[in-house]
Amino acid sequence: MQKNEFRKLYKKIYDYIYPQLRRNPYFGHNIKKLKGDYADIYRYRIGNHRLFYTIEESKVTVFILDIADRKDAYKKK
Repeated sequence: MQKNEFRKLYKKIYDYIYPQLRRNPYFGHNIKKLKGDYADIYRYRIGNHRLFYTIEESKVTVFILDIADRKDAYKKK
């Protein structure tokens, strides 16, 4: 990812996605709960990128685990 592209993505996360996750991290147009071994992880679709996060239930705290390009996001490392 180029530096300029990263800045645009960070700005979108900070201005739009973060406030939305603060209101409701469980449900939204671009939010999907993963299945199987990753059932406790959610993904947020940001264009061609995916933001993966988990939620600490007791505090309703969102922890961002990874941000990846869509083409590489679901590949096992």
